[in-house]
Amino acid sequence: MNRRDLILALLVVTVWGANFTVIKLGLDSIPPMLLVALRYTFAAIPAIFFIKRPAIGWRYIVMYGMTVGVGQFSCLFYAMNIGMPASVASVVLQSQPFFTLLFAAMLLKESVKGSQLVGLVVAGLGLYFIGGNVGSNEVAASIPLIPFLLTLLAAAFWGISNIVVRYAAKQSASQGEKLDMLSLVVWSSLIPPIPMFAFALMLDTPKTLVDAVINMNAMGVFAVFYLTFGATLFGFYTWSKLIAKYPASKVAPLSLLVPVTGLITARIVLGEQLSEMQWLGCMVILIGLVISNFGVSLIQQFFKTKTTPGKGN
Repeated sequence: MNRRDLILALLVVTVWGANFTVIKLGLDSIPPMLLVALRYTFAAIPAIFFIKRPAIGWRYIVMYGMTVGVGQFSCLFYAMNIGMPASVASVVLQSQPFFTLLFAAMLLKESVKGSQLVGLVVAGLGLYFIGGNVGSNEVAASIPLIPFLLTLLAAAFWGISNIVVRYAAKQSASQGEKLDMLSLVVWSSLIPPIPMFAFALMLDTPKTLVDAVINMNAMGVFAVFYLTFGATLFGFYTWSKLIAKYPASKVAPLSLLVPVTGLITARIVLGEQLSEMQWLGCMVILIGLVISNFGVSLIQQFFKTKTTPGKGN
C-alpha cells in the first residue's frame, strides 16, 4: 500500500472511531431516532441522483437498510442516549464479527475455524470484564444493563447485515458484476428514514422533534453532517476503493484500529473514565479480534520472522 492510500485508510478508521464521540455530542441536542433519520436522509439525497443503483434486487437493498440503518443504529444511538459510554460502545460494537460467524454458520453452513472459536472465547472474556459492573450503581464507571444489551443487539444486527451483503454479492456476481458497497450504502439509505421518523414520534412529541430541528445548535448540525458525509459517504467510498485496489488482507486489519481511535477520542473529547477492569476488557476484546482474524497466520509469521536468517548472517 502506497503512502497516500495508507494515510487515507488511517483517516477512515480515525473518522469511524471518532464517530462514537460525535454521536454522543449530537445526542445532547437531537433525539436519538431523529438523529438516525437525519443521517440517512442526507446520505441518500442527493447522492442517489449521482450513484447508480447496485445490480441487485430491491429486497436486498431493503434488508440491508433495515438491518443496518433501522436495527444497528437505532439500537446503538438509543443505547448511547440512555447511558452507554462512547468509548465502550466503540469496542463492544466490534463483537459483530462473532455474530457474523454465528449467522454464517447457521444460514450459509460455513465452517468455523479453531482460531475463530478461540478468538470468540477471548472476546467473550473481554465482554465479561467490561460488563462486570453492568447494572451496578456502586462505581462511577458502571454501565447500565439496558444500554449494554442494546449495544450487543446493534452488533448482532450488523452481523445479520453482513449476511445480507453475502447474499447480495452472490446475486450481483450471477449477473456478471461486482457488488458496489458505496452504491448499496447510498441506495439502502432510502429505507431507514420513514421507520426512524416513526420511532421518533413514538418516543417524542411532534413539537419536540420540530423544535429539535428548528433550534438545532452548531454541534447538532456538525454531528449530522459528520455522520452523513464523514462516517457514511466518505468512509464507505474510500474504504470500498481501497478494498478494490488492494488484497483484503492488507486493508481489513486496519479496521481493528477503529475501537482504538474510539477509545482515545472519547477519552480526550468527552473525558470518559473507565475502570481498570473495563480497560482490560477492551484490550482483551481487541486481542480476541486479532486472534479470530489472524490467529494461525499471525503465529506462523511470528515464527517465520524469528527463524529466517538475516542478510548479514
